[in-house]
Amino acid sequence: MFEKILIANRGEIACRVMETARALGVRTVAVYSDADAASKHVALADEAVHIGGAAPQTSYLLGDRIIGAAQAAGAQAIHPGYGFLSENPDFVEAVEEAGLIFIGPSASAIRSMGLKDAAKALMEKAGVPVVPGYHGDNQNPAFLAAKAKEITYPVLIKAVAGGGGKGMRLVEQPEDFADALVSAQGEATTAFGNPDVLIEKYIQKPRHIEVQVFGDGKTAVHLFERDCSLQRRHQKVIEEAPAPGMTAEMRAAMGQAAVRAAEAIGYKGAGTVEFIVDGSDGLRPDGFWFMEMNTRLQVEHPVTEAITGVDLVEWQLRVAAGETLPMRQEDLTISGHAFEARLYAEDVPKGFLPATGTLTHLTFPDNVRADSGVRAGDTISPWYDPMISKVITHGPTRAAALSQLARALEQTRVAGTTTNLGFLGALARHKGFAAGEVDTGLIARDLETLVQTPEVTPAARIAAAQVALDLQQAADSEFGFSLWAPLQRSVHLELEGNAFEATVAVDGADRQIWTLDGAEHLVSRQAGHWLLAGQRLPDCLRAGEVITVFSPFGVSFTLLDPLDRAVSAGGDAALIEAPMPGLVKAIFAEPGAEVREGDRLAVLEAMKMEHALLAARDGIVAEILAAAGDQVEAGAALVRLEEA
Repeated sequence: MFEKILIANRGEIACRVMETARALGVRTVAVYSDADAASKHVALADEAVHIGGAAPQTSYLLGDRIIGAAQAAGAQAIHPGYGFLSENPDFVEAVEEAGLIFIGPSASAIRSMGLKDAAKALMEKAGVPVVPGYHGDNQNPAFLAAKAKEITYPVLIKAVAGGGGKGMRLVEQPEDFADALVSAQGEATTAFGNPDVLIEKYIQKPRHIEVQVFGDGKTAVHLFERDCSLQRRHQKVIEEAPAPGMTAEMRAAMGQAAVRAAEAIGYKGAGTVEFIVDGSDGLRPDGFWFMEMNTRLQVEHPVTEAITGVDLVEWQLRVAAGETLPMRQEDLTISGHAFEARLYAEDVPKGFLPATGTLTHLTFPDNVRADSGVRAGDTISPWYDPMISKVITHGPTRAAALSQLARALEQTRVAGTTTNLGFLGALARHKGFAAGEVDTGLIARDLETLVQTPEVTPAARIAAAQVALDLQQAADSEFGFSLWAPLQRSVHLELEGNAFEATVAVDGADRQIWTLDGAEHLVSRQAGHWLLAGQRLPDCLRAGEVITVFSPFGVSFTLLDPLDRAVSAGGDAALIEAPMPGLVKAIFAEPGAEVREGDRLAVLEAMKMEHALLAARDGIVAEILAAAGDQVEAGAALVRLEEA
């Protein structure tokens, strides 16, 4: 076994690798950017090396600098985590040329699966079923349109060097193909530096089922399947293992196909073979097709670990150190069911816009696994993926594990940034999902219901007002009650731009009479808890002027000074502003041009994604206030409109 390894990554996956390394007695070296100097993964490591600026291009993507850090620290091997350089064959070769061991597959294996078109041709030769489509070199738009018609609509346009849904477009009608192709190629060029695409048949009720494989360079085993069908815009949201509705015959067929794929390229280490499955008529051995192979550890690997009892990172280290596969196929079994929910800093009502902020509070219930790369006090940076944590539950049955997940999400406490916690909670309680009716279109079909903001109850408002007035503890003589009449106090709070006043009459140490919108509410203290109509008031946390009420997922109130309240009309629809820090990728408007509401005026790249900025109303472009290539802060004005 290694004595010391360097983790060429950050955040949650760096922390995850360090935990296993520590359990094996292996010392760890972290690398960090300017933005990560005080991060969790740096604190967990035995040593840490600064490698550059906040932008990944100036730090985590600099392979030579990372290799130099490993050599200087005396590390014997480099673990890439996922993302960044994890699937870069040039980096693998550079690591090996430096006399170090890459904890992962060979450069040739990564190259074999790096381009979707070449990978599918290779899989066909290996006897792995592939989706009907065109995967060739001819990128002429007319030729590709003809191929799409030949395959029959609907079709998917996919970047050959793609991943994470980038460079992917669904086209349902021939007349939409040309515009979709230009859009996919543009995004592919931005994300991967390669505009080439492939065309595939779109499966009408698709399920995304992937198989975890592990090889030693000669032979491979599979560790069963994960269902990752619960997606939004091709981004996984909640994953589970095993797949609901899976039959023994189907599992055997998919497992064998995945092992053939791994052995065909002499795969070494942990990898995932992703299949698209036709879920329109149950799971059938002839109804699955190869999509791609991820030549690294996956974000969702914890659910596989939960049902198999295997530590995949331990296997990675052991095999990279020269050991054979720790278990044979016949020794691997499934125990129970597991779920993983991805908790992100993002504004769901605003179209899942990535969010930033400093975490003032972050806790998880004791009975779940929470893989996180941040702690209370850490900042969610605009430079990297805004994941806060993965919440993982395991139970004897699917129903038990899902119930645990729903409860765990309700008991998770996050403050300091906007999150998708409520959205995840709604998914965990979704009746169709609970029944196993899973396909990649579920979220899109029920999105309006899933993203509805729950009504903020009087209990939540009163809880926030109690904290604002410091009335959660039993009243005392300093601010308590008089002998003649209840002591009245009031507070002004704001919720999502709407201000309101709450007034309280403190009627003894354990009684408070609150008035909200003209209605009175009696709150009494019993056994140390404040109750409204027999129910406990929700927990709260105050950080400065912001009060977060966990009811159950988190509602943020702002304490207002009634003597110093700014009057606002709620925003200027004539000004197009950057919703977050980012890079201006393109400006489509020109001074004097007439635009309609919804027209795309600019594209901002932030947190590894592109965001289209649209006109909020009809008008004439008066000014262009930014240019492509500008790095801008949140709120920066980009385009100004005037009345037509």
